[in-house]
Amino acid sequence: MNTKELLENNSVTNEGRPTALDMKLEVVIIPVADVDRSKAFYANLGWRLDADFPFENGFRVVQFTPPGSGCSVQFGQKLTSAAVGSARDFYLIVSDIEAARETISSRGVAVSDVFHPAVPGAQFHPEDVSNRLKGAAENHRSYSSFATFSDPDGNRWLLQEVTTRLPGRVADDTTYTSAAGLSEALQRAAKAHGEHEKRIGQADPKWPDWYAEYMVREQSGEELPR
Repeated sequence: MNTKELLENNSVTNEGRPTALDMKLEVVIIPVADVDRSKAFYANLGWRLDADFPFENGFRVVQFTPPGSGCSVQFGQKLTSAAVGSARDFYLIVSDIEAARETISSRGVAVSDVFHPAVPGAQFHPEDVSNRLKGAAENHRSYSSFATFSDPDGNRWLLQEVTTRLPGRVADDTTYTSAAGLSEALQRAAKAHGEHEKRIGQADPKWPDWYAEYMVREQSGEELPR
């Protein structure tokens, strides 16, 4: 299909322009010095190895995907001209910041304590610890709790706890990219449903409907059911 046919087959806005096509961010590149050392590091984190393709001209690409992520990372040889270790603060979104930190630490990786910023943007300035307050944000306020770690070259990763998303930040369809992510969502729904049953003073025979409503609203950022 040529460009003209592609545009004609997509709906247009009132201004006559074609609507936006899906553009899914699937891969980011990180600059490393030693490909095998980096491969061992990310494998140790428990990330999925998707590819390791060497070529006769010296080009090599290695791809890993974090658990539950729709976006992968690549590194290798002759892959980027960026300075080694210059990748900074790629977000890794988690639903439980303490559990995520403990998982990474248990794999022998140095990771910061959980913190929340005293001023906006403090999560991007590790050298100024005075603006990082120890522990998670009050009531685990969504988007507000962090921890950081780096790979052997100094490429830095930023863990961020997100429990309830702002409206419009996810697609209309409720999806989970891993069994672990679905399990965590079910556990949060179960905990909230337990409080719901306490409020109504009896067992809720329609709990599957309540769970479904809770999980859909949680992903879309709507007010949660009570």
